[in-house]
Amino acid sequence: MTLLLVMMFTTVLAGLSFHRMHLLSALLCLEGMMLTIFIGLSLWPNQLSSALLMAPLIMLTMSACEAGLGLSLMIATARSHGNDNLKTLNLLQC
Repeated sequence: MTLLLVMMFTTVLAGLSFHRMHLLSALLCLEGMMLTIFIGLSLWPNQLSSALLMAPLIMLTMSACEAGLGLSLMIATARSHGNDNLKTLNLLQC
């Protein structure tokens, strides 16, 4: 199970590294990484029989906040620049 989670995480990380043309695809890769970490945190207390039951819930809350913030940034850049291509955005300008 651990090998499967590591493979999922590295696949999504490779997708983030190689296919970051659009902001939406980068956000989807980040969501995949958060989902993999959430699944790992959900399965970890069952294997160790520990009392870390709140860690997956906190991770899911942070993931929802990250998704909302990312989508709002994507909408703001699409309105100001007309598209969500990352290569056309110059982050050094005000």
